[in-house]
Amino acid sequence: MEKLEILKRTAQNVGCEVIENEQMSRHTTFQIGGPADLFITVSNIIALKDVIKAAGALGIPLLPLGNGSNLLVSDDGIRGAVLNLNGDFRKISLADPVTINCGAGATLASLCNFARKNSLSGLEFAWGIPGSAGGAVFMDAGAYDGQLSDVLFSTTHVTRSGRTGFLMGEEMELGYRSSAYQTNGCLITSLVVRLKKGNQEQISMQMEELLKRRKAKQPVELPSAGSTFKRPEGHFAGTLIEQCGLKGARVGGAMVSEKHAGFIVNMGGATCTDVLSLIEEIQKTVLQQTGISLECEVRYLS
Repeated sequence: MEKLEILKRTAQNVGCEVIENEQMSRHTTFQIGGPADLFITVSNIIALKDVIKAAGALGIPLLPLGNGSNLLVSDDGIRGAVLNLNGDFRKISLADPVTINCGAGATLASLCNFARKNSLSGLEFAWGIPGSAGGAVFMDAGAYDGQLSDVLFSTTHVTRSGRTGFLMGEEMELGYRSSAYQTNGCLITSLVVRLKKGNQEQISMQMEELLKRRKAKQPVELPSAGSTFKRPEGHFAGTLIEQCGLKGARVGGAMVSEKHAGFIVNMGGATCTDVLSLIEEIQKTVLQQTGISLECEVRYLS
């Protein structure tokens, strides 16, 4: 029996939904990406540990998906299995009056809404970021002078050997678009955020104001993976790209947004190859004209 078939049966036996050759374009905000060998939806920690242990024993790579908002997936798809966290991993609850427990599979939007409903302030900056809570930890997501590290207290995870663990404080190694989870190989299962009591109306007004600013300045109406490049020290990537005359530059269906040059958007039918070619063109041009190297923020997966 082939290894993928063994993993498929193992996952199904512990109650997981498994789809073969699932197109990743259906699961990324870029709407780009070929088929994953296996697309496994896991709903509880016991099943997750069994799947991770089985994949490790079989030597099959696992990719936790999150909300697919910061990913560029190869046109050839993903070899191995993609993990979609559902069920228990999307639950959000109060641990105490100012502390929220949140499953890694929950969207940032649902976490922000939960905080607002409970009159808790500190997550307003994240309203409108199209990612999952676990993905926000992985990247230390941020916007408008706020980042998750401002409120993140701890995380829980499963190691590649199927053991549970947690990180707190400096152990999480949070930094600009980085965390310990980018190198430790563990899969985030939940997080704890500590907020401050606030006025629900004021929290709501701030969230809506930031969302209004986001919609006015960013191409939220078109498929993208968010900001394409990390912010160079002392500069803004979008400003540099615009100054180099690249606004509206296009390769196939991929285009530098005319609304915000820091975004590459899918104008329809864009392929991963289109996006990679456009990224290379941008990096080359900006380096030649300004001497500044742009580092990709979007994760490329194949």
